[in-house]
Amino acid sequence: MEKTNIIIISGLSGSGKSTALRTLEDLGFYCVDNLPIVLLPEFIELCNSSTYDISRIALVVDVREGSFLNEYKPTLKKLKGEGNKIEMIFLECSDEILIQRFSETRRYHPLSKKGSVRESIILERSILSEIKSQADRSFDTSVMNVHQLRSMLQDYFERFSKPDMAITFMSFGFRYGVPHDSDIVFDVRFLPNPYFVGELKDLDGNDEKVSRYVFGCSEAEVFFEKLTDFLSYQIPLFKREGKAYLTVAVGCTGGRHRSVAIANCLKDFFVKEKHRVYVMHRDLEKK
Repeated sequence: MEKTNIIIISGLSGSGKSTALRTLEDLGFYCVDNLPIVLLPEFIELCNSSTYDISRIALVVDVREGSFLNEYKPTLKKLKGEGNKIEMIFLECSDEILIQRFSETRRYHPLSKKGSVRESIILERSILSEIKSQADRSFDTSVMNVHQLRSMLQDYFERFSKPDMAITFMSFGFRYGVPHDSDIVFDVRFLPNPYFVGELKDLDGNDEKVSRYVFGCSEAEVFFEKLTDFLSYQIPLFKREGKAYLTVAVGCTGGRHRSVAIANCLKDFFVKEKHRVYVMHRDLEKK
């Protein structure tokens, strides 16, 4: 019998776990929110004996489980020992953004009875620290809105269910920090900046005029050639090691012009090489 594919979503309250679960549900996963971890083995047995195909399960594990969290580690060890495929995703977020989100939504923090929102967040980080350390992948949602988070998670979970390694070229702005989930980072701030060209300032790297400007200097052409040579050599090596995904981050100052143009061209280049490629512009909407 084919073993169950299980995705466990955990993270801080307000970091986007509900969005992640809804995304997985849309992708065909059987989703359960707040199932006590100790009941997971029995739940999987029920799914396996069902007349329906329930071979892909997603669930949220967080502080609402209380004392059940103590059973997290032995339960996962048991399930993995039985051959189930488990992927653990942890959603992170900065304290200030979490406080802002709770203020905007006017929702209570699950641990609010034990102190203020800030104190509750600090306590929650401590409780979930071990789960975070065991996560296969961690995403920082501090700079994402709901739509960006959903798009990013959809790309990730779609490629997770496919055997071939997926490559994501992510543009970003150093002004907003280097992406936490990047495997390789390239800095293109040495290229001429369209921001200082009047007719290009309010456009972005998706516009053909900006792209032509970025690639209009010899340095950009040489850089792109060397960059694709380097990645063409390295990508097969990552595949050989069994890596399921590779995130290549390309950064400029604001993440709207140079990095976007370069990331788009990298996607076009490696699509032609028959790779499974995605592009994400993290900071495109920021100004």
